[in-house]
Amino acid sequence: MVIIGGRAHNIEHINTIGKLGYPYTEISLLDPAAVESQMEVLLELKQRYGIYYIAHYPNEDNPLDTNILEKMFVPKMKRLFDLSQRLGIIKGTMHFWIDKRWASSELITNKIEMLSRLVSYAKKKDVTICLENLSERYSSFADAFQAIDDLRMTLDIGHGQLLSSQNTAFDFIRKGFDRIAHLHVHDNFGGTSVKDDLHLALGDGVVDYRGIFTLLKNKGYSSSITMEVKLPDMPRTKKTIEQSF
Repeated sequence: MVIIGGRAHNIEHINTIGKLGYPYTEISLLDPAAVESQMEVLLELKQRYGIYYIAHYPNEDNPLDTNILEKMFVPKMKRLFDLSQRLGIIKGTMHFWIDKRWASSELITNKIEMLSRLVSYAKKKDVTICLENLSERYSSFADAFQAIDDLRMTLDIGHGQLLSSQNTAFDFIRKGFDRIAHLHVHDNFGGTSVKDDLHLALGDGVVDYRGIFTLLKNKGYSSSITMEVKLPDMPRTKKTIEQSF
């Protein structure tokens, strides 16, 4: 049975999602100092609404410069994993761009080694890292999966509609289902840029969510699904998921 929760970008969003009665909230953990300052409030909200948290970690400082990543991103992520443990978080979504169509093989090799170290550190904190697809196809994730046994995936079906004639979610499911531990769901009309990532309610765009959910259901998916849509669109999107899964 799938578990449906909502995406929260701030404390106010957590309050709203908690009042809606969802079992978990996927929260933004972007800056260690900010998270530390909000720790008491985050723990209180968790207890008040009887929810748990999934982490959504920050974008890379510079996805093309491993020196900057090593100096800035890696230490930041380790501090966020420490804070995740204090919040009882056991799963987190991470961005780490490794699209082999545009990134050099040397860059990807270095980033996979870096990612391996981060996954190992997170595991010590009882956090499972789920790599989210951005522009990547399955072939770009395959090398990382082969190199890192404990790496899992957040399959974003909205991102799968962009820069592709067919939603890439189908290929990820067919070839890498055993690594998919989390879903992000939202809709759009396709496109080739960030501005096309509209985060609409399911059914308001062209994403074949029914086909994607059917394939996932047939494969036996029974984990978390985060609605990455506007707060007013969450009840409708939740109903769509329940009717389709």
